[in-house]
Amino acid sequence: MARLGIRLGIIAIVLVGGFIFRDRLSGNAGELKVGDCFDDTTSAKVSDVQHHPCTEGHNAEVVLVGDYPAANGAPYPSDAFDSYGDTCGNAAFAYVGSNPPAGLIYSFYYPLEEDWNKGERKMICYVTTENLTTMTKSMKAGTQ
Repeated sequence: MARLGIRLGIIAIVLVGGFIFRDRLSGNAGELKVGDCFDDTTSAKVSDVQHHPCTEGHNAEVVLVGDYPAANGAPYPSDAFDSYGDTCGNAAFAYVGSNPPAGLIYSFYYPLEEDWNKGERKMICYVTTENLTTMTKSMKAGTQ
């Protein structure tokens, strides 16, 4: 019986620790949510990102998670993803408000062709700085 109690205690510690430190764990970029702060990269292919609490050093913050408007079976849009930029730009402006910090820009993650062909349409829009400089607070309007 004592062994069961010890095992349950260890499981509880792992679960609670994962919940408490979620903002500091590396995770799948496709699981980002609006308001998540993370480290962006200059890499062309991103699968994992490092999460951070928005009050600690980070260089990007998610402002919109949505789906690209195309049906399953539609051809890969490649350069047409740029047209989603207006959607991201509008979301970024709404998120940060009418007085954004100087040098703040928006960008987005989009599915690779292999994922597109499997039906993935998720687009993740985020704000960052031109030189990936570190931010130590949320860029959400009213929190600055």
